[in-house]
Amino acid sequence: MPIDAATSALNLSFPPTTTAGFVVPQSRSFTVSVNPVVLFSILDHYLRRQENQHRVIGTLLGVRSEDGSEVEVRNCFPVPHDETQNQNQVAVDMEYHHNMFELHKKVNAKEIIVGWYATGSNLNQWNALIQDFYSKEVMPPFQAIHLTMDTDLKNEEKLLGVKTYVGAPIGISAKPENCLFLPVPCDVKYFDAERSGLDLLASAKDELSRSTSLISDMDNLEKTIVAVQKMLERISDYVNKVLDGSIPSNNTIGRFLMDTISVVPKIDKAEFEKMFNSHLQDLLMVVYLANMTRTQLAIAERLQLLV
Repeated sequence: MPIDAATSALNLSFPPTTTAGFVVPQSRSFTVSVNPVVLFSILDHYLRRQENQHRVIGTLLGVRSEDGSEVEVRNCFPVPHDETQNQNQVAVDMEYHHNMFELHKKVNAKEIIVGWYATGSNLNQWNALIQDFYSKEVMPPFQAIHLTMDTDLKNEEKLLGVKTYVGAPIGISAKPENCLFLPVPCDVKYFDAERSGLDLLASAKDELSRSTSLISDMDNLEKTIVAVQKMLERISDYVNKVLDGSIPSNNTIGRFLMDTISVVPKIDKAEFEKMFNSHLQDLLMVVYLANMTRTQLAIAERLQLLV
């Protein structure tokens, strides 16, 4: 949404560029991990943008490790801004940014401001000025992280192209516009409970309608067993090829296989089958009781309407 001139927005004027000088290196190295919820929130913000907006920005929230070697981005919220092409100016609504952060602290006090995001793959002339604003919002001595997402899919892989940067001052005099963006290692980190939802969303890419439906517990169990069986077949094929000399051995993979096999309990085949069938019957009983409870609640609700 366009920002009214009467609001308390921060007006950043873009000065002319200067010749580059020396680069001040970072004081410490670190990695960035992004939660999938953040990526979905950025995409939702981009899809809800105004017609005259070519990109959107927002604030990144997260936590840092005790030694500062890892930054985990857990949440984000959009921030209204306006970029004036003909006047070389950008306006960021500071009041909205501060109010949203104060409200978010009431819900989760542990999450702090770690940086900001922007859609698009290119770093334009306003990124350094916005980076300077967020650098003042991040707790020193840490740096503000700049996350970019290629929503236009202009890269060769046709992926979202999520990248993270930090700003380093360049030139003889320290000015906001004298900034060089240095890439930082970034990966997507999710919890085990989120894996099921991500796998379900990923299954929709093969459908023509780009949509999918929830599967039952039995279908999910069958799908998991089939996936485990395929992994066992792939591992068995790899081991056989190593023994035959078709491919060279890898010590790292061998150690992983030894660690995996060492934690597998030695159980008799008949005893394992009995245990599995017992757990399967318990699962079927839970599903039956859940369906019965759902039916009784539906009947009670209809009887309540008749009364």
